[in-house]
Amino acid sequence: MIKVCKFGGTSMADGITMLRVRKILDSDATRRYVVVSAPGKRFSGDAKVTDLLYETYDNVAMSGDTGEAFEKICDRFRGIVSELGLEMDIETLLSETRAAILAEATPDFCASRGEYLSARIMAELWNVPFIDARDVVKFGADGRLDSERTYSLLGAALKGKKRAVVSGFYGEDENGKVKTFSRGGSDISGAIVARAAGADLYENWTDVSGFLACDPRIVENPMPIRALSYKELRELSYMGANVLHSESIFPVREADIPIRIKNTFRPEDEGTEIVPTSRYTYSGKRVTGIAGKKNFTVIFLEKSLLNAEIGFTYRVLKVLLKHNISFEHIPTGIDTMSFVIDGAEMKNGVLDVVCEEIREAVHPDSLRVISDIALIAVVGHGMARSVGTSARLFEAIARAGVNVRMIDQGSSELNIIVGVDNDSYERTLKAVYEEFFE
Repeated sequence: MIKVCKFGGTSMADGITMLRVRKILDSDATRRYVVVSAPGKRFSGDAKVTDLLYETYDNVAMSGDTGEAFEKICDRFRGIVSELGLEMDIETLLSETRAAILAEATPDFCASRGEYLSARIMAELWNVPFIDARDVVKFGADGRLDSERTYSLLGAALKGKKRAVVSGFYGEDENGKVKTFSRGGSDISGAIVARAAGADLYENWTDVSGFLACDPRIVENPMPIRALSYKELRELSYMGANVLHSESIFPVREADIPIRIKNTFRPEDEGTEIVPTSRYTYSGKRVTGIAGKKNFTVIFLEKSLLNAEIGFTYRVLKVLLKHNISFEHIPTGIDTMSFVIDGAEMKNGVLDVVCEEIREAVHPDSLRVISDIALIAVVGHGMARSVGTSARLFEAIARAGVNVRMIDQGSSELNIIVGVDNDSYERTLKAVYEEFFE
């Protein structure tokens, strides 16, 4: 059996936490390949190494020197090596890193050095080979991962190595320059290594014991989710459950490799297992989890005989495309259509311009804008098997005294999404959780 482990920034924050990581790795011989992040915050108010590296790049761009930020980074890594009692030559490594930052002078290269240094230290601590992601993770001319080449290079690099540490977050573009992943960072790297290694399990270690059925900042002590499918993960993470970004796991999803979310600081906790949808076993629970986000804008269109007008939706979407705006949902009726858009994309006068261009494109009988809408998703494979889920959902919301502004349900019956005013978001989330979990 082969397990690939990814450890996040909190697991790499200092020497004490890195010793925890080594203990976790040593406790299971099947944990063979490891991907690590840059050191995160050690305490409230502390700085992440990656943030300091971006500050370092700004210093280089403005003054031609790495400045105070890089000195803080050096002190951080010196402290980690000292805490670990390692005899590695950290001063030479830091000096080489500074020289490389000045020579490369790109934000991506500079940002990548946190993972690079973290992985070098972890490999020394675990006494295993280090694999530089720059050598094995490749991007194509379009800026996307060159999957075929990457898996081939990684597979060859891992072959014959019983264990190894791979730096996360970055790779190399077609011009030989370091390029970082835009979203999901080291989570994507971990999934790529798991796919290349033919792993039986991808373990993602963080500072929480898996997914919870609801946001613990709003609902006190929500139930843990022991297992969910890739599809459920996609829905919940997209709507704000941010333990693991859904886009970061596509490499393992394509290969049907299960994922387990584990807590570095509570390794005995069961965590959450994310399994291929084809292998998902119905737990008997109607709802797996509830998640949501605030601050959406809804553009509501009404036009007689809209359903008979060919190209109506296309012309509206063409306006959104022109302004590089993505939509979240499109609830429809016979003569109505709504476009739900992240409010952040409609600021600085963009909303007024888009609405005017939509009027010119489709000549609606009316166009209304509803701002400050929160979306709440109720997610679970069990809903398709259970009668009365919608009735219970809307009864719970009504008892809470909340007016539903929008309803959307996917054809897979995996989720039901309701829109409410931002001011009613927390009250609605609590009411729905109590209905299905208490």
